[in-house]
Amino acid sequence: MAASACVIKRSAAAASMAGLRLATRRPLCYSRLCSTGSTSTLCASRSAIVTRPASRHFSSVRQPPSVHRARRLASPGPSDRSQQYRRLTTPSSPSPPSKASTMVAEDYEAVLKGKYPAKSHAKRVVELIREKKPDATGVLYLEGRMTKLLEDNDGEEHFRQRRYFYYLTGCNLADCHFAYDIESSKSILFIPPIDPDSVIWSGLPVSIDEALERYEVDEVRLTTEINATLTSLGGANPKSTVFAIANQVSDSVTFLEFEAKDFDVLKTAIEVSRVVKDEFEVALIRKANEVSDIAHRAVVENTAKAKNERELEAIFLERCVANGGKEMAYSPIFASGRAAATLHYVKNDEPLDGKLNLLLDAGAEWNNYASDITRTFPLSGKFTKESREIYDIVLKMQKDCTDILKEGVLWDDVHLLAHKIAIDGLLSIGILKGDKDEILKARTSVAFFPHGLGHYLGMDTHDTGGNANYSDEDTIFRYLRVRGKLPSGSVITVEPGIYFCNFIIAPYLEDPKHNKFIDSAVLDKYWDVGGVRIEDNILITATGSENLTTVPKEAAELEAMISGN
Repeated sequence: MAASACVIKRSAAAASMAGLRLATRRPLCYSRLCSTGSTSTLCASRSAIVTRPASRHFSSVRQPPSVHRARRLASPGPSDRSQQYRRLTTPSSPSPPSKASTMVAEDYEAVLKGKYPAKSHAKRVVELIREKKPDATGVLYLEGRMTKLLEDNDGEEHFRQRRYFYYLTGCNLADCHFAYDIESSKSILFIPPIDPDSVIWSGLPVSIDEALERYEVDEVRLTTEINATLTSLGGANPKSTVFAIANQVSDSVTFLEFEAKDFDVLKTAIEVSRVVKDEFEVALIRKANEVSDIAHRAVVENTAKAKNERELEAIFLERCVANGGKEMAYSPIFASGRAAATLHYVKNDEPLDGKLNLLLDAGAEWNNYASDITRTFPLSGKFTKESREIYDIVLKMQKDCTDILKEGVLWDDVHLLAHKIAIDGLLSIGILKGDKDEILKARTSVAFFPHGLGHYLGMDTHDTGGNANYSDEDTIFRYLRVRGKLPSGSVITVEPGIYFCNFIIAPYLEDPKHNKFIDSAVLDKYWDVGGVRIEDNILITATGSENLTTVPKEAAELEAMISGN
């Protein structure tokens, strides 16, 4: 998404930097989170997340399918999460390389025929909790999303499962609960009983036997048994603790038999665990990318026929739904002309006539896992001189940054590389002038590249592992969500962009610190370009990285697709 570089979907006026959906996030600092009692506080350290050698990496440049699918990827196994947790939260404690499992890209469909690995996720989370509380015992308790009605009628709100619940259950049903006994490693899913009054309207719900067959849990009970089960589990151990998430426990649920209640550590442990994906999770993101690839191509190929942004959005949604991707990972962005300078433009209702380019930022979900893909292409089928110049700069930013990705790379350094390439490119076409080192030092390039380079991707488009730091005095890092070294098994977006937003650039033109580096006469030739962003989803491995996104991005290929050649 626009934060792929992490951008924020907002109107140009709101783009006042506070709202950019920008990309990167800071690594979660477990000790700080727990000591403050706030699971939303993030570690401000830019220090290492992971430090492992990597001998090579895969290029981000799209290869033919036969090449792309033949690559072997290294993914961390479930037993590695404890060590990765230490690296995530202890900047100065490098560990030896972990054992890695391999998966051929073409085999991901076979992987998805199995069950979502909820049990291994629960075990990893317990390991992380015990990193903080070695003697932790008791029960993990989570609730799924409850059915809610709209505030002014009897229609139901759109259902979106709670991600923390899904991570430990793989269950996408409403009104469910979950308990995991730490000592026995026994998982219990609670599903709603049959409501005869609702069967005529909604059909029969999932049965206990069906749930056992569908989800990786040890036992399935009805929600009417929750309190009795918790009473039994809590009473079995006088020293037990119930671990739950604050504000996600129903009033009807009681924890009376537990000696202690912890509403902080579980959420934090799940957030840390989610940063590094297992084989099944990577397969889900691959599938989401596959569906989105089909939809992106369909939009590009039908651009010449469209009259309005909403027509192209309709094509994208139809192709996703037709191929099984009914849910969108975020609100799609179809920004034509100058609207592309608004990072999270979602109106999608402007006519295309007279516009130069379209910025398309959209991605489908697959079983609650997201894709996040951005392409920019000429509506006429041919880039103008100015548009092509900007496109080539952004493409170089995207390729060169992807090329250096591997386990242990400091994301700050990759983000700075993107700015250096942007400065070189803007100097070459005359928008910027002066010494490139002085321009970087002044942070003048932020006027044109105001967001972070990327963000972690998983069940959420802006997945756990970081947040923008709006209070950072260094404007070049303010919207960078990921701060630290990239761990193997993480999936991150690489989404640089260059934009011509008057609201953002105008203050730079008035500031002597910056205006000496900007040639206003040359800049005036580029306002109609709007903005260019290119975004792919990258898997970090022990040997480098792999691009999970296969949508074409070479300028000549996009032009050929639009013109029907």
